[in-house]
Amino acid sequence: MISLDEFKKVEIKIGKILSAERVPDSDKLILLKVDLGTETRQLVAGIGKIVENPEELASKELPVLVNLEPKMIKGYESQGMILAADNNGEPVLLHPASPVNPGSVIK
Repeated sequence: MISLDEFKKVEIKIGKILSAERVPDSDKLILLKVDLGTETRQLVAGIGKIVENPEELASKELPVLVNLEPKMIKGYESQGMILAADNNGEPVLLHPASPVNPGSVIK
């Protein structure tokens, strides 16, 4: 259990995918450029096994954890994390039910 004050530290925003491509030599990792309204970030996501054609992710809206410490993954800096549901070990991408502006805060 975490306190409400701890939870308030988590910053999740809607990001609009600008581009997506496979990370070389990885069947699991996808390199994303994401519009967060006021800035564009690069994310590395472990969704490669559920995404047959990464280019089809362009313009999709996804929740992004934006105040996560950046991390180097396979030589690429990941500046956040997309959020997905875990369905028996397989990630499932989450999308807003209707269009949302990039950078909208999830509360």
